[in-house]
Amino acid sequence: MKKFLAALLMVSAAGAIAEPDMDKYAKSCGVCHANGAANAPKTGDAAAWEPRMAKGMDALVQSVETGLNAMPPKGMCFDCSADDYKALIEYMAKPAQ
Repeated sequence: MKKFLAALLMVSAAGAIAEPDMDKYAKSCGVCHANGAANAPKTGDAAAWEPRMAKGMDALVQSVETGLNAMPPKGMCFDCSADDYKALIEYMAKPAQ
């Protein structure tokens, strides 16, 4: 039973870590991804994100860190960690509801 509870706590904690910081999204990613500026894939447009997600998360994080096309290095989120980028990418790639 103790092992089950420990596993449940770990899964719950991992889910909490994966939540994007919406303030960081609004100040950086959202500037372009909310409206598709500079050909950025729009947040919630799963079809536009699908080929990007197929590259793998590590490749996407690398693209954010170094910049890609019109996206500046770090996507203008200079205090974001790799985990922040992962959570933000997953949020943007999720189908709009």
